[in-house]
Amino acid sequence: MENKNKSSLLVGPDDKIGMGEAGFLGLQHVLAMDIYVPPIILAGMMAMGLGDQMGLLQSTFLAAGIGTILQTFVFMKMPVSQGPSFVPLGAAAGVVLASGGLKGNGMGTLIGALLVGSIILVILGATGIFQKVINRLVPALVGGTIITCVGLSLIPTALNSNIFNAPGKIDNNIILASITALTLLVSVGISLKFPKVRRFFRTSSIILALGVGTIVSTMMGIFDWKTVNEAAWFGFPQRTIFHWGINFSPSAIITFIIIYAVITTETTGTWFAMGAVTNHKITDKQWNHGIIGEGLSCMIAALLGTTPVTGYSTNAGVISITGVASKRVFLFAGIWFSVLGFFSKLSAFLAAIPAPVIGGVFAIITVTIMLNGLNVIRGLETTDRDLYIIGIPIILTLALVLLPANVTKNAPQILQYLLGSPIAVAAIAAIILNLVMPQTKVANSKVKTV
Repeated sequence: MENKNKSSLLVGPDDKIGMGEAGFLGLQHVLAMDIYVPPIILAGMMAMGLGDQMGLLQSTFLAAGIGTILQTFVFMKMPVSQGPSFVPLGAAAGVVLASGGLKGNGMGTLIGALLVGSIILVILGATGIFQKVINRLVPALVGGTIITCVGLSLIPTALNSNIFNAPGKIDNNIILASITALTLLVSVGISLKFPKVRRFFRTSSIILALGVGTIVSTMMGIFDWKTVNEAAWFGFPQRTIFHWGINFSPSAIITFIIIYAVITTETTGTWFAMGAVTNHKITDKQWNHGIIGEGLSCMIAALLGTTPVTGYSTNAGVISITGVASKRVFLFAGIWFSVLGFFSKLSAFLAAIPAPVIGGVFAIITVTIMLNGLNVIRGLETTDRDLYIIGIPIILTLALVLLPANVTKNAPQILQYLLGSPIAVAAIAAIILNLVMPQTKVANSKVKTV
């Protein structure tokens, strides 16, 4: 799946950059990902105390760090960062509460189900089944459509969850997000206007924007420094499998096999997105090794007592903005995540960054992901049938994003997992439409899309 983005990269995946710059840019990826949000949400759903909540947060950071390093340098061998998915949160809380809660076998039952699901992922990669499925079901047209829907599905989250519905006054949130986004745009604009400083302002654009947003939020009295000051400096993750134990429940295992299927569909879209922005066609070997790495990352997360860490699409957008795709940067992102697993005060600082600051950057990142998907489609010759393969998943993505919450809650449990993942539904729809829509060989029907 080749595209036209090669010239836009300042640094390719295998290009070497200085250790200092790599560390700085790795931190930029960490700041843009806001991976602390899913564990905080899950902690609230399970009514965790402060100790359990900090333990979950630390375990999530450490699992993301180990998974990122494994995927980037051992398995996928692409610039891929791992982070906690939002998809399993409802199911995870349901399993825990249905199995006696935190004081019973709840977390042990969750860990058992997560381990079984992760082992299945490893088997899919080791046997080569995963690559055969991808080659058969996901050609470039479907891949480009999935990438587009990944970005499209994230835009409302960036605007609603991080800005409009975030804690605080909505006008302050909008002002803060706007200042952060404007700083990012000014940095990119300077890099385009003045070639001599292009590299600095482009590669640092996101961290500059987040830095300005943090300063402004402090001046507005929004940044919660009290939480940071009260946090301990260091601490080992305490809420692992050794604390919670392990228990196997058939119903929980079946539930999470379904959850893993949905997550894997999302991860496939993330890998396509990363391949698009780095101008790299993913090989059969990489597909298989990638799903092995995904399974091992999820296995490590389960052993550490947290939910699955999977490929994050946010990083593809960061690369589009900064132009730096070096795997060394992702090595340092993994190191930063691992450090956060032990450096409690730094974890508290990142968690205290106001949501509108993240949202101002995140909104722009999501648009770049969507446009990379459209770029893939634009490079293809499409027929009339292909317009529906592209269009219907986009409609479904928007429909599920706008679907009232009460409709999802009243649906059967299995449907709730799908309704909560627009990316998975869009991917399934694109795959099915590509299989069932009749092929046309009439040359006159060919049109250029986008």
